[in-house]
Amino acid sequence: MKDQIIISGWCVITHHQIKVNDDLVFEQSSDFPEFSKAAFKELNQPYLKFYKMDNLSKLGFLCAEYLLKHRPIDPAYIPEEVGLILCNATSSIDTDMEHQRTIADAGNYFPSPSVFVYTLPNIVIGEISIKHKFQGENSFFIFEQFQPDFIANYVNSLLQGNKVKACITGWVDLSPGATDYKAVFYLAEKGDGKEALEFNNENLKKIYNR
Repeated sequence: MKDQIIISGWCVITHHQIKVNDDLVFEQSSDFPEFSKAAFKELNQPYLKFYKMDNLSKLGFLCAEYLLKHRPIDPAYIPEEVGLILCNATSSIDTDMEHQRTIADAGNYFPSPSVFVYTLPNIVIGEISIKHKFQGENSFFIFEQFQPDFIANYVNSLLQGNKVKACITGWVDLSPGATDYKAVFYLAEKGDGKEALEFNNENLKKIYNR
């Protein structure tokens, strides 16, 4: 069926590894700051703004970059036709706690605007959108755990209603101190489904749990 909503590509980042469509494309056993820096250098992109991002934004940015490197957005889509729908469980707590440390002591009060600006999880969407000039519908949701039913229903409605023609969606979560992290992004589009997975809750769940 030509207008079936499909998963045309996916990327998973966790446990010091980056996999695209189940293929291991990068691996380095180090803490997240070093891992993310090395993964970004592997992309060989002249985008210095990456180094100013907080950990959550770096995680989401890398997941989007590796996904789009292997499955680029159709150049025929205009910016308003590409959406971003993301979610996690901890919001921006890693950066929130860093900001809190700078204001906790009234006698040593040194809040940083460059830290404070990242104390919202939807900044991840902003960073990806700025890089790729995406201007379609976007939202960031907070759940206790990944909700494939919600994501499948929400994104399917966007595509079936022609609100967007492509949507990057999924999970991007990072614990305080970046000791644990996971990002799972899917690219959803209309297709014939002959060589791609249907965009439904079961397939979203299977990829997330791999």
